Amino acid sequence: MPISYPFLCFRRLPVTAKTPRTAPPLDPGERARLLAGEHHDPHALLGAHPVKGGVVLRALRPWARSVTAVLPKGRRVELRDEGDGLFSALVPLLRKVPAYELRVEYGDGELAVQDPYRHLPSLGELDLHLIGEGRHEELWTALGSRVMTHGGVAGTRFAVWAPNARGVRVTGDFTHWDGTGLPMRSLGSTGVWELFVPGVGEGAVYKYDITRPDGSHTVRADPMARRTECPPDTASIVTESHYEWSDQEWMARRGARPPHEAPISVYELHLPSWRPGLTYRQLAEELPAYVRELGFTHVEFMPVTEHPFGGSWGYQVTGFYAPTARLGTPDDFRFLVDALHRAGIGVLMDWVPAHFPKDDWALAEFDGRPLYEHEDPRRSHHPDWGTLEFDYGRKEVRNFLVANAVYWCQEFHVDGLRVDAVASMLYLDYSREYGEWLPNEYGGRENLDAVAFLQEMNATVYRRCPGIVTFAEESTAWDGVTRATDLVGPGGHGGLGFGMKWNMGWMHDSLQYMEKEAVHRKYHHHEMTFSMVYAYSENYILPISHDEVVHGKRALVSKMPGDWWQRRANHRAYLGFMWAHPGKQLLFMGQEFAQGAEWSAEHGPEWWLLDPEYGPSADHRGVKDLVRDLNRVYTATPSLWERDTAPEGFQWVVGDAADDNVLAFLRYDAFGSPLLAVCNFSPVVRHDYRLGVPDSFAAWGEVLNTDAARYGGSDVIGTDPVKTESVPWHGRSASVRMTLPPLATVWLRPA
Repeated sequence: MPISYPFLCFRRLPVTAKTPRTAPPLDPGERARLLAGEHHDPHALLGAHPVKGGVVLRALRPWARSVTAVLPKGRRVELRDEGDGLFSALVPLLRKVPAYELRVEYGDGELAVQDPYRHLPSLGELDLHLIGEGRHEELWTALGSRVMTHGGVAGTRFAVWAPNARGVRVTGDFTHWDGTGLPMRSLGSTGVWELFVPGVGEGAVYKYDITRPDGSHTVRADPMARRTECPPDTASIVTESHYEWSDQEWMARRGARPPHEAPISVYELHLPSWRPGLTYRQLAEELPAYVRELGFTHVEFMPVTEHPFGGSWGYQVTGFYAPTARLGTPDDFRFLVDALHRAGIGVLMDWVPAHFPKDDWALAEFDGRPLYEHEDPRRSHHPDWGTLEFDYGRKEVRNFLVANAVYWCQEFHVDGLRVDAVASMLYLDYSREYGEWLPNEYGGRENLDAVAFLQEMNATVYRRCPGIVTFAEESTAWDGVTRATDLVGPGGHGGLGFGMKWNMGWMHDSLQYMEKEAVHRKYHHHEMTFSMVYAYSENYILPISHDEVVHGKRALVSKMPGDWWQRRANHRAYLGFMWAHPGKQLLFMGQEFAQGAEWSAEHGPEWWLLDPEYGPSADHRGVKDLVRDLNRVYTATPSLWERDTAPEGFQWVVGDAADDNVLAFLRYDAFGSPLLAVCNFSPVVRHDYRLGVPDSFAAWGEVLNTDAARYGGSDVIGTDPVKTESVPWHGRSASVRMTLPPLATVWLRPA
């Protein structure tokens, strides 16, 4: 009578059964392909298969002395050594494949193992269909390594996309880095190779041994690895998250207000160097408190994705799905994000889909041919960075990147992505000379594949992750960066769909003005006003980022002219202007306390400047106090952020006082409540300076003055409100007279 086991059935045999017979030999060509790692279906040769007269059991166990199959009821069947690590037997009288495990004897003892080749594919038809369509929005759940129970057995599924490979094998610390025994099977036209390996669990270290089309081998890290070894080691690690989030309140309310109508003040930092040596969890003890004290609404991390060369600051990524192991595990990174959310701070992350390095263990020619990169060098080789550009026209590559954007927002609760180097993606001739680039199908320079990718990425993350925001670092005049993807512009294409765009023009122009001596600034006055000509063409954020304080560009305070007092005064006045200007703002670490040296990724910010034991520390603490107060007043004043993208939210009071180096403008909230910002970029005090103001308010009082003594200024402050007079000025029926402090910005509200 047959005895049933899960999914399998066998016929009871007497204990006195004859020795198993010799199994039919493998076809020599099939055998050679299997041993060379070139077989597309090793499960057809290995495992248990019914044949005439019984069931053939065959195992591939390199370096084993013997292999025995243990059938139900403890029956042992010794497999004959066929050579080259192959062992087989024909078990007679069996009508169906039985459940079994293998006992493998090596030189140091016998191991009981489950056979990977007795399992059906662990990827479902829906997964394969979505992968084939390039529409798997949770691709990380299908590809890569995944701990699971399959067929009642615990283990790890490995799946990798390598459509050009002649064969793929799993290798790792669990095979002593010999992949011969774990060839994967091809799952048809999808180009996906899959293998479920029993007994392998979290913490296992692995790579893929890929047989290229020419028969040579390459050993590669998993493109979908969610955890990696710490550089310089390059292998992938099997991982699963066990983190329990505590940010439910934050996640529930983060999308309550549209980002362009909300206060956003960003502190940009490089995690490995903010406090060198701290892990993700140690950073979680210090960073939220520091950022909250300064009043920033968000942090922006320079790339946290795994990268082999620390000097790239994370902008040359090899592990797109893995937080860098330099600071801890993926769950440790979740802990940091959670801590920031619980402190009321949003988390933005630099994301780099523009290019990837050429390391021979990573994505470059992954399966022996161009795969993630375009096959034409004119479309793949980035001339500036010596890297490779993604092939955005290939649906699987686009899927890899779109799912990656979703992954960080969904799995790590990241609140937004700043997309790096968008201009280099959009233009086929970016940094290329005539003849070095390939036009699009219409003969133009626009990368239409990249446009489609960015549109799909933005549409997908906004649909799947409510409350997030995407930022484009785009340095050209491309039309419609923050326009909806379904609205066609003058260029004939829809908007890119970003939430916001870095205002590189404002940054360049305003810094160029500030670097001039005050006596020369009147000739460059337009550089401070020109941004308002295009201020509402996109949704902007004003960036003073890491790029502006490295490579000889000098720290922000060091860009300023004059002696030490004047440089700090200019620094403070500029920050006051920046926080009042339409658009959100971003400031890189170290600039909040006027660090004089350029940023160094090896040393990080010069925290010692704030040490009370350091004589001039008060100068730096004063600037830090100003940044805190700028953020405090900013977040409490809707007129400074509620109508950032509406022309009605801004009015010039005086924008042409070039000889005086003075700017003055009004900001309005949705109810018409104003804030008056006045900037004096001259080192002289201007007494009784008249400014036209709305006649509906009797007086105006200072709410912030960058010249206050507590910030390190000369303390020319208005202690009493200035009264509105019925004296027409600057095209208005009323005006005020006030004293303008030197090299300072003053904010006033109706008293």
